[in-house]
Amino acid sequence: MVPKNHPRYHSLYYRSLLERGVDEGIVVKTGLIAHGRGEAFDYLIGEKTQGFARKAIEAAAALLLLAGYPVVSVNGNVAALVPEDAIMLAKELDTAVEINLFYRTPEREEAIYERLRGIDDGMRILGASGSATYRIPGLESNRGLVDPRGIAKADVVLVPLEDGDRTEKLRDIGKNVITIDLNPLSRSARFADITIVDNIVRCLPLLTQKVKQLKHADEEELVEIVNNYDNKGILKEALTFISKRLLDMEL
Repeated sequence: MVPKNHPRYHSLYYRSLLERGVDEGIVVKTGLIAHGRGEAFDYLIGEKTQGFARKAIEAAAALLLLAGYPVVSVNGNVAALVPEDAIMLAKELDTAVEINLFYRTPEREEAIYERLRGIDDGMRILGASGSATYRIPGLESNRGLVDPRGIAKADVVLVPLEDGDRTEKLRDIGKNVITIDLNPLSRSARFADITIVDNIVRCLPLLTQKVKQLKHADEEELVEIVNNYDNKGILKEALTFISKRLLDMEL
Protein backbone atom coordinates (compact mmCIF):
# COMPACT_ATOMS: atom_id res chain seq x y z
CA MET A 1 0.00 0.00 0.00
CA VAL A 2 1.50 3.33 -1.07
CA PRO A 3 1.06 6.07 1.59
CA LYS A 4 -0.76 9.17 0.38
CA ASN A 5 2.16 11.38 1.35
CA HIS A 6 4.44 9.52 -1.07
CA PRO A 7 5.73 12.08 -3.64
CA ARG A 8 4.59 9.81 -6.51
CA TYR A 9 1.31 8.72 -4.90
CA HIS A 10 -1.00 9.80 -7.72
CA SER A 11 1.22 8.36 -10.44
CA LEU A 12 1.50 5.04 -8.62
CA TYR A 13 -2.24 5.00 -7.90
CA TYR A 14 -3.16 5.32 -11.56
CA ARG A 15 -0.59 2.71 -12.51
CA SER A 16 -2.29 0.37 -10.04
CA LEU A 17 -5.64 1.00 -11.73
CA LEU A 18 -4.13 -0.07 -15.04
CA GLU A 19 -2.58 -3.17 -13.46
CA ARG A 20 -6.00 -4.06 -12.06
CA GLY A 21 -7.46 -3.39 -15.49
CA VAL A 22 -5.11 -5.97 -17.01
CA ASP A 23 -6.16 -8.52 -14.40
CA GLU A 24 -9.83 -7.81 -15.16
CA GLY A 25 -9.42 -8.07 -18.93
CA ILE A 26 -10.11 -4.37 -19.53
CA VAL A 27 -6.55 -3.23 -20.37
CA VAL A 28 -4.11 -5.02 -22.67
CA LYS A 29 -0.40 -5.05 -21.86
CA THR A 30 0.39 -2.64 -24.68
CA GLY A 31 -1.88 -0.17 -22.89
CA LEU A 32 0.69 -0.08 -20.09
CA ILE A 33 3.34 0.94 -22.61
CA ALA A 34 1.11 3.71 -23.93
CA HIS A 35 0.49 4.97 -20.40
CA GLY A 36 4.20 5.02 -19.64
CA ARG A 37 4.87 7.06 -22.77
CA GLY A 38 2.18 9.51 -21.70
CA GLU A 39 3.68 9.80 -18.21
CA ALA A 40 6.98 10.85 -19.77
CA PHE A 41 5.27 13.73 -21.57
CA ASP A 42 3.37 14.61 -18.39
CA TYR A 43 6.73 15.17 -16.69
CA LEU A 44 7.64 17.54 -19.52
CA ILE A 45 4.57 19.74 -18.98
CA GLY A 46 5.08 19.77 -15.22
CA GLU A 47 2.25 17.36 -14.38
CA LYS A 48 -0.19 20.28 -14.39
CA THR A 49 -2.96 21.45 -16.67
CA GLN A 50 -1.26 24.30 -18.51
CA GLY A 51 -2.77 27.30 -20.25
CA PHE A 52 -2.63 25.75 -23.71
CA ALA A 53 -4.67 22.80 -22.43
CA ARG A 54 -7.27 25.09 -20.86
CA LYS A 55 -7.73 26.89 -24.18
CA ALA A 56 -8.29 23.55 -25.90
CA ILE A 57 -10.69 22.42 -23.16
CA GLU A 58 -12.83 25.52 -23.70
CA ALA A 59 -12.90 25.00 -27.47
CA ALA A 60 -13.68 21.32 -27.03
CA ALA A 61 -16.59 22.09 -24.70
CA ALA A 62 -17.98 24.61 -27.17
CA LEU A 63 -17.67 22.20 -30.10
CA LEU A 64 -19.34 19.39 -28.15
CA LEU A 65 -22.23 21.69 -27.25
CA LEU A 66 -22.64 22.80 -30.86
CA ALA A 67 -22.71 19.20 -32.08
CA GLY A 68 -25.90 17.64 -33.34
CA TYR A 69 -24.79 14.24 -32.10
CA PRO A 70 -21.52 13.98 -30.13
CA VAL A 71 -20.17 10.62 -28.96
CA VAL A 72 -17.58 9.86 -26.28
CA SER A 73 -15.26 7.00 -27.32
CA VAL A 74 -13.92 4.72 -24.57
CA ASN A 75 -10.97 2.34 -24.84
CA GLY A 76 -9.42 0.06 -22.22
CA ASN A 77 -7.19 2.66 -20.58
CA VAL A 78 -10.06 5.15 -20.34
CA ALA A 79 -12.28 2.46 -18.81
CA ALA A 80 -9.59 1.66 -16.24
CA LEU A 81 -8.51 5.21 -15.36
CA VAL A 82 -11.53 7.51 -15.68
CA PRO A 83 -14.74 5.58 -16.37
CA GLU A 84 -16.80 7.76 -14.03
CA ASP A 85 -15.55 10.94 -15.67
CA ALA A 86 -16.29 9.64 -19.18
CA ILE A 87 -19.84 8.80 -18.14
CA MET A 88 -20.32 12.14 -16.37
CA LEU A 89 -19.29 13.99 -19.52
CA ALA A 90 -21.60 11.91 -21.72
CA LYS A 91 -24.50 12.50 -19.32
CA GLU A 92 -23.85 16.23 -19.32
CA LEU A 93 -23.99 16.14 -23.12
CA ASP A 94 -27.03 13.82 -23.07
CA THR A 95 -25.30 11.37 -25.37
CA ALA A 96 -23.76 7.90 -25.51
CA VAL A 97 -20.38 6.39 -24.84
CA GLU A 98 -18.99 3.90 -27.35
CA ILE A 99 -16.47 1.15 -26.67
CA ASN A 100 -13.80 1.20 -29.38
CA LEU A 101 -10.78 -1.08 -29.22
CA PHE A 102 -7.70 -1.89 -31.27
CA TYR A 103 -7.39 -5.28 -29.56
CA ARG A 104 -11.07 -6.20 -29.72
CA THR A 105 -12.42 -9.47 -28.34
CA PRO A 106 -15.95 -10.28 -27.14
CA GLU A 107 -14.54 -10.90 -23.65
CA ARG A 108 -12.83 -7.53 -23.51
CA GLU A 109 -15.90 -5.73 -24.86
CA GLU A 110 -17.98 -7.39 -22.15
CA ALA A 111 -15.51 -6.52 -19.37
CA ILE A 112 -15.51 -2.84 -20.34
CA TYR A 113 -19.28 -2.85 -20.80
CA GLU A 114 -19.76 -4.26 -17.30
CA ARG A 115 -17.36 -1.71 -15.82
CA LEU A 116 -19.32 1.16 -17.39
CA ARG A 117 -22.71 -0.37 -16.62
CA GLY A 118 -21.66 -0.84 -12.99
CA ILE A 119 -21.12 2.91 -12.69
CA ASP A 120 -24.43 3.92 -14.28
CA ASP A 121 -26.87 1.22 -15.36
CA GLY A 122 -28.92 3.80 -17.24
CA MET A 123 -26.03 4.92 -19.45
CA ARG A 124 -26.34 4.30 -23.18
CA ILE A 125 -23.28 2.17 -23.98
CA LEU A 126 -22.57 1.33 -27.62
CA GLY A 127 -19.95 -0.79 -29.35
CA ALA A 128 -20.42 -4.01 -27.36
CA SER A 129 -22.02 -7.41 -28.01
CA GLY A 130 -21.10 -7.41 -31.68
CA SER A 131 -22.80 -4.08 -32.38
CA ALA A 132 -19.72 -2.50 -33.99
CA THR A 133 -20.70 -3.49 -37.52
CA TYR A 134 -19.81 -0.38 -39.55
CA ARG A 135 -16.26 -0.03 -40.85
CA ILE A 136 -14.67 3.40 -41.22
CA PRO A 137 -13.51 3.55 -44.86
CA GLY A 138 -9.78 2.94 -45.28
CA LEU A 139 -9.21 1.75 -41.70
CA GLU A 140 -8.54 -1.99 -41.66
CA SER A 141 -7.67 -2.42 -37.97
CA ASN A 142 -10.31 -3.28 -35.38
CA ARG A 143 -10.45 0.43 -34.49
CA GLY A 144 -12.21 0.82 -37.84
CA LEU A 145 -15.21 -1.10 -36.53
CA VAL A 146 -17.73 1.28 -34.98
CA ASP A 147 -21.35 1.18 -33.95
CA PRO A 148 -23.72 2.49 -36.66
CA ARG A 149 -25.79 4.09 -33.88
CA GLY A 150 -22.77 5.90 -32.44
CA ILE A 151 -19.47 7.01 -33.95
CA ALA A 152 -20.67 6.11 -37.44
CA LYS A 153 -23.38 8.79 -37.34
CA ALA A 154 -21.78 11.25 -34.91
CA ASP A 155 -20.71 14.68 -36.13
CA VAL A 156 -18.26 15.24 -33.23
CA VAL A 157 -16.26 12.43 -31.61
CA LEU A 158 -14.16 12.67 -28.47
CA VAL A 159 -11.38 10.09 -28.85
CA PRO A 160 -9.14 10.26 -25.75
CA LEU A 161 -5.89 8.27 -25.66
CA GLU A 162 -6.27 7.66 -29.36
CA ASP A 163 -4.40 6.11 -32.26
CA GLY A 164 -3.67 8.58 -35.04
CA ASP A 165 -4.96 6.35 -37.81
CA ARG A 166 -8.57 6.54 -36.66
CA THR A 167 -8.38 10.27 -36.00
CA GLU A 168 -7.19 10.81 -39.56
CA LYS A 169 -9.86 8.59 -41.12
CA LEU A 170 -12.64 10.10 -39.03
CA ARG A 171 -11.60 13.51 -40.31
CA ASP A 172 -11.60 12.13 -43.85
CA ILE A 173 -15.29 11.20 -43.59
CA GLY A 174 -16.30 14.58 -42.25
CA LYS A 175 -16.24 14.10 -38.48
CA ASN A 176 -14.90 16.71 -36.10
CA VAL A 177 -12.45 15.01 -33.75
CA ILE A 178 -11.38 16.06 -30.26
CA THR A 179 -8.49 14.14 -28.74
CA ILE A 180 -6.72 14.10 -25.38
CA ASP A 181 -3.05 13.37 -25.92
CA LEU A 182 -0.04 14.23 -23.78
CA ASN A 183 2.22 13.96 -26.82
CA PRO A 184 1.87 17.13 -28.96
CA LEU A 185 3.90 15.44 -31.72
CA SER A 186 1.64 12.41 -32.18
CA ARG A 187 -0.41 11.80 -35.29
CA SER A 188 -3.58 12.03 -33.19
CA ALA A 189 -2.56 15.45 -31.89
CA ARG A 190 -1.72 16.72 -35.36
CA PHE A 191 -4.76 15.32 -37.17
CA ALA A 192 -7.44 16.24 -34.60
CA ASP A 193 -9.54 19.40 -34.84
CA ILE A 194 -8.90 20.04 -31.15
CA THR A 195 -6.08 18.49 -29.13
CA ILE A 196 -6.01 18.75 -25.35
CA VAL A 197 -2.36 18.25 -24.37
CA ASP A 198 -2.97 17.11 -20.82
CA ASN A 199 -3.36 14.06 -18.60
CA ILE A 200 -6.83 12.60 -19.03
CA VAL A 201 -7.27 12.20 -15.28
CA ARG A 202 -6.98 16.00 -14.90
CA CYS A 203 -8.61 17.29 -18.04
CA LEU A 204 -11.74 15.13 -18.34
CA PRO A 205 -13.28 16.56 -15.13
CA LEU A 206 -12.27 20.06 -16.31
CA LEU A 207 -13.92 19.43 -19.68
CA THR A 208 -17.15 18.34 -17.99
CA GLN A 209 -17.03 21.43 -15.78
CA LYS A 210 -16.51 23.68 -18.83
CA VAL A 211 -19.44 22.04 -20.62
CA LYS A 212 -21.60 22.86 -17.61
CA GLN A 213 -20.37 26.47 -17.63
CA LEU A 214 -21.02 26.98 -21.34
CA LYS A 215 -24.26 25.04 -21.51
CA HIS A 216 -26.38 28.16 -21.30
CA ALA A 217 -24.22 30.28 -23.60
CA ASP A 218 -25.84 31.35 -26.85
CA GLU A 219 -24.83 29.67 -30.08
CA GLU A 220 -23.04 32.77 -31.35
CA GLU A 221 -20.66 32.73 -28.38
CA LEU A 222 -19.92 29.02 -28.83
CA VAL A 223 -19.26 29.47 -32.54
CA GLU A 224 -16.89 32.35 -31.78
CA ILE A 225 -14.93 30.20 -29.31
CA VAL A 226 -14.53 27.41 -31.87
CA ASN A 227 -13.69 29.77 -34.75
CA ASN A 228 -11.01 31.52 -32.69
CA TYR A 229 -9.32 28.25 -31.80
CA ASP A 230 -6.12 27.31 -33.65
CA ASN A 231 -5.02 23.72 -33.03
CA LYS A 232 -1.63 24.11 -34.71
CA GLY A 233 -1.04 27.20 -32.61
CA ILE A 234 -1.93 25.27 -29.44
CA LEU A 235 0.47 22.46 -30.32
CA LYS A 236 3.20 25.03 -30.93
CA GLU A 237 2.43 26.59 -27.54
CA ALA A 238 2.79 23.18 -25.91
CA LEU A 239 6.10 22.49 -27.62
CA THR A 240 7.40 25.96 -26.80
CA PHE A 241 6.41 25.49 -23.16
CA ILE A 242 8.21 22.13 -22.98
CA SER A 243 11.33 23.52 -24.65
CA LYS A 244 11.51 26.56 -22.38
CA ARG A 245 10.83 24.52 -19.29
CA LEU A 246 13.67 22.12 -20.12
CA LEU A 247 16.08 24.96 -20.81
CA ASP A 248 15.14 26.77 -17.60
CA MET A 249 15.03 23.69 -15.38
CA GLU A 250 17.43 23.61 -12.47
CA LEU A 251 18.84 20.12 -11.96
